[in-house]
Amino acid sequence: MPGFGAYCAAKFALEGLSEALAAEVAPFGVRVLIVEPGAFRTEFGGRRMHRSEPIDAYRVSTGTTRSFVDGMDGTQPGDPAKAAQAILRVLDDEPPLRLALGDDAKEAIRAHHETLREDLDRWEKLSRTTNL
Repeated sequence: MPGFGAYCAAKFALEGLSEALAAEVAPFGVRVLIVEPGAFRTEFGGRRMHRSEPIDAYRVSTGTTRSFVDGMDGTQPGDPAKAAQAILRVLDDEPPLRLALGDDAKEAIRAHHETLREDLDRWEKLSRTTNL
C-alpha cells in the first residue's frame, strides 16, 4: 500500500527468505508456512502505532492509506483467535506454503496475481526476445 513501503519491504523480504528456506529444508521433512493475514482486530493502526508527520505533497498518493489506517483500529474484520485456530488446523494437515487469512487478504492477493498475469501476458512477446 502507498505509504507502507518499509513495512511491505520487510514482508517481501521475509516471504522470499521463507520460500528459499522451504526449498532448503524440504528434503529433511521440515515444512515452512507463510501466513498472509488481512486486517485483524489487533492494535495495529491503533494509538500505539508510530506515525510520521504527513507531508502535503504525498497526500495524493498516501492520504487514502493513512486515513484508512487511522480509522481502522477496532473495526478490522478479522478475529485473531480464529486466525490462530486456522493456523493450528492447517498445521495438523498438509500445510500449504502460503495461507491467506481473511476475505480481504484473499481478494488482495488474487488482485495482485491478476495484475502480474496481465503484465506477463501483455509483455510476453518482448520478454521472449531476450534469449541468445
